[in-house]
Amino acid sequence: MKLKRIHHVAIIASDYALSKHFYCQILGMHLLEEHYRVESDSWKADLALDNQYQIELFSFPTPPPRLSYPEACGLRHLAFSVDDLDKWIDYLRQHDVACEAPRVDPYTQKRFTFFADPDGLPLELYSES
Repeated sequence: MKLKRIHHVAIIASDYALSKHFYCQILGMHLLEEHYRVESDSWKADLALDNQYQIELFSFPTPPPRLSYPEACGLRHLAFSVDDLDKWIDYLRQHDVACEAPRVDPYTQKRFTFFADPDGLPLELYSES
């Protein structure tokens, strides 16, 4: 098994506008897309650095302090790009690593799953095929 590359880093901001300003205006990332998600009263912005590295910047109305779940302030999860999501899920399960049922990204139609490292840090496998 071989990971291809890091696909994106997701961050939940306590102050969306301030964080978007920081990443775009101070760090020089550019805004690729921005979506308001009515169902969660939240924003999602895709930010890029040299069109290679992407940060997904999220807002939520009242995010809890970081525990170990992906919907809290701070680092949301680290995502790895893979060729065959189902093979990876099987591989992780063979190593006693639980994976969530695969989901489909509503904007890209790509499949993904979440799992956790030994400390509970949320990790994602994202299929580009």
